[in-house]
Amino acid sequence: MKDIVGTISTIHPPIEVASETTPNYQEALVNTRLLISYTDIQRSYIVITVPLLMTEAVFNQAALGQQQSIKAHGFIKGGAPMDYVKNNFKESLLEHVKEFLLKYEVIPFLYKNFRTKKLLVVGSPRLMDISLTLDKHAEFTFEFVKVSPIVIENWKYYPFKAPKRKNYKDIDRQVESFLTYEKEQLTKHSREKGIQLNDWVSFGLALVGQDQALVFNRPSKYFWFKLNPQDGEGTLRDIFIGKQPGETFYTNDAGLQEYFSSDIETNYLFCIHIEDFIPHTYFCIEQFKTHFRLKTNKEVHQKLIEVFSFRNDVCLRRSMVEETFKLLMAKHPFYPPEQLVERQAQMLMETVQDSPDYNVYRVQKDFRRHIRELAQRQVKEEILVDQFACYENFTASDYEIKNYLSFFNRARMKEFIYFEFPPHKVQGQEAPIATDVLRKYCLSEKTINYIIYHLTKK
Repeated sequence: MKDIVGTISTIHPPIEVASETTPNYQEALVNTRLLISYTDIQRSYIVITVPLLMTEAVFNQAALGQQQSIKAHGFIKGGAPMDYVKNNFKESLLEHVKEFLLKYEVIPFLYKNFRTKKLLVVGSPRLMDISLTLDKHAEFTFEFVKVSPIVIENWKYYPFKAPKRKNYKDIDRQVESFLTYEKEQLTKHSREKGIQLNDWVSFGLALVGQDQALVFNRPSKYFWFKLNPQDGEGTLRDIFIGKQPGETFYTNDAGLQEYFSSDIETNYLFCIHIEDFIPHTYFCIEQFKTHFRLKTNKEVHQKLIEVFSFRNDVCLRRSMVEETFKLLMAKHPFYPPEQLVERQAQMLMETVQDSPDYNVYRVQKDFRRHIRELAQRQVKEEILVDQFACYENFTASDYEIKNYLSFFNRARMKEFIYFEFPPHKVQGQEAPIATDVLRKYCLSEKTINYIIYHLTKK
């Protein structure tokens, strides 16, 4: 790689507490850093370097879990010496450490820097390589595509003709019924029951030793998780049921082990702090008003009409977003990077191939051309919304993420969400989503809402 043009560093304090299973890293390097390397006109690389102390600490914790679970020849179960475990299972342990650090440290750090450093990265960077040993700092290399800045000026004054609602009185009655139901649900809801099935929970997570001391003294990693009733008993959701915001507890729950380790058996102990939760029993109208800058009940009613009024199976809200992007693309013509379009077209094709109607679609005239046109439009939409977010210096707060997730508690309210939701399942089970990953998706929705607000403002 050549011409390193930027260095992003997050400085963390040294370890304050050492335990029997945690080396003392008082004098060790404790920086996690991100380097950007531009290699040609469009393709670039991000290299995230994780300090050796983290590799060693996770390796030791993973080795301890292996020691407790294996029955080695000549030893009782759990009786194999630690040196024996580290030497004989070194390769599988190192592969596991790659997975753990990627999910625990690297992905949240990567998405956080997208936001704080205003990196114009479209889509998800592709993990190209992981270099990890026990004698040097680990390096995680991602490929991404650069996007040239778009000149944005006086966009709030663009002429915009918003699609009209259908004038069926039944639509208004549906909205009124929805509002009445949700207000009744709010009065019935009791927070004393704590977190329940179908709720969203926000929590901080830190890896600790068996003595409950921090393995490395870093800020907790923050996640959101949906307690899906379809996951069944004995899954990760069970540790949250009945808990309240502010509670802290320790767990070696199997669901967390499986999330951080897909190949080997581990027995990590985690400290979890409940930050917040979103009850599924009601949809908060006050949060809805804040989300869309609504002041009166009439404005709430009019906004809800957007997801109750349909034309040709497309709701008014989606039509409004699509018309907004048509206007922005007309005012800001550009060609998206070809490799992004090809990648998106491949993803769309894979999705269509999983459809039971694929054999019907593929024989249609110009089927592949339509796939490519859709891919190009989606890439351009993502580029535009990221550029506007950067231009307006937007961020997404924790409160805004909470509002964003609340829309997924109601099928009808999900119609207000335009962009794809991040991957949130592993082998069919709900998995935690890093808060910094959600922040990027939330920011896209916030930005398009802001644009529509000003284009339709009277």
